[in-house]
Amino acid sequence: MKSALRNAYYFTLSRYSLNPNPSLLHIVPFSSTFPSLPSVLSRNHPFRSPLCVTLMAGGDSDSPQTSPSLEKQFEKFRVQLEDSGSLRERIRAVVLEIESATRLMQASLLLVHQSKPIPEVLQKANSQINVLKDLYNKLAEVVRECPGQYYRYHGDWRSETQMVVSLLAFMHWLETGNLLMHTEVEEKLGLNNSDFALDLEDYLVGVCFMSNEMPRYVVNQVTAGDYDCPRKVLKFLTDLHAAFRMLNLRNDFLRKKFDSMKYDLRRVEEVYYDVKIRGLATTGDSVGDQGAQKI
Repeated sequence: MKSALRNAYYFTLSRYSLNPNPSLLHIVPFSSTFPSLPSVLSRNHPFRSPLCVTLMAGGDSDSPQTSPSLEKQFEKFRVQLEDSGSLRERIRAVVLEIESATRLMQASLLLVHQSKPIPEVLQKANSQINVLKDLYNKLAEVVRECPGQYYRYHGDWRSETQMVVSLLAFMHWLETGNLLMHTEVEEKLGLNNSDFALDLEDYLVGVCFMSNEMPRYVVNQVTAGDYDCPRKVLKFLTDLHAAFRMLNLRNDFLRKKFDSMKYDLRRVEEVYYDVKIRGLATTGDSVGDQGAQKI
């Protein structure tokens, strides 16, 4: 069996071998035919791969250096960002004080829903107006250190200012029954300078926030026995809603707040008609009827 396999092996090799004498064929060890890789690398072989040539050449050259103009530009950016961050921290520190004073004013105005005397409620709330005025003057001084950058940092005090406008407008309505004008808010807060004034959208959003408080006020006043309050609030909100319709508002936050005013008006209208149907409304309320028909 072994001799048959050996003969077949030699026969196969003899077919593909150039040696005419198969008997002289012998198997050469692999190590002698193909030398090992370290031995090849150790010899002074004329072939060099492109990678080896590149690495060898790179070791002799100097490492690339940053361009002086590029380094100077980013150094300038670093200084600007650090100054901007420092200024923003100072702005936020003042804004926190404004927020604290606003919470105190809001806490005082919440007593109006508990049928507290309006003069007493307004007296506590008015004590915070001078505090807010001083804080806004302090904020204006900080922002003036960076001229022309008002709207860059405006977002840091936007929401707080809108809430302040809402509270001031509600207080003014409780006193007079009319809307607090934009110029009057600027005067109360000391924002008469051209470089630091009251943004128009902040004023309008604040007025919308004030209208959101009206339905709750009407319900609590009717519960306390003031059945004429729905008529007054309905007339005020109807006129305010009609005035807002004159504005070409886009689909942004102000537009959404204006849309919420429609629901405030509807809730007040429901309370007014409920009071009127029950015969609790005072006479001479035709003004409220006309306002409700405009919705």
